[in-house]
Amino acid sequence: MSRAILFVDDEQIILMSLKSQLKKHFGNEYRYETAQNTEEAWSIIEELAEEGIHILIIISDWLMPNQRGDEFLREVHKTYPDIKKIIISGHIDEHSLNQLKGEVDLHSFLNKTWSESDLIKKVEDAITKIA
Repeated sequence: MSRAILFVDDEQIILMSLKSQLKKHFGNEYRYETAQNTEEAWSIIEELAEEGIHILIIISDWLMPNQRGDEFLREVHKTYPDIKKIIISGHIDEHSLNQLKGEVDLHSFLNKTWSESDLIKKVEDAITKIA
């Protein structure tokens, strides 16, 4: 399995929910990694890169302690512009969202609480857009 999806959220229950919904749909087609903060996410990104595993998508929460998801995705984009990025939040202002879209080629926005079908559709759509 040489392709992965990374979930970044400070709430364990959100991480488990995202992971189980995608795993139920895609099975073992992808490796699913979770991080509770951006430091942990970076170490996973580096580890996967060393193993030759390509991260297809990062689904990151917007509001997290230490570093916000939009700042994290901006940093990721500098090094890995090909990774598809989905931001997830319960409260986001349109201006910040549009700004992020322009800066990091944001694939989509997922609202907390999302529907499983919406999550699957956005991930499938992101996968089809990967060159």
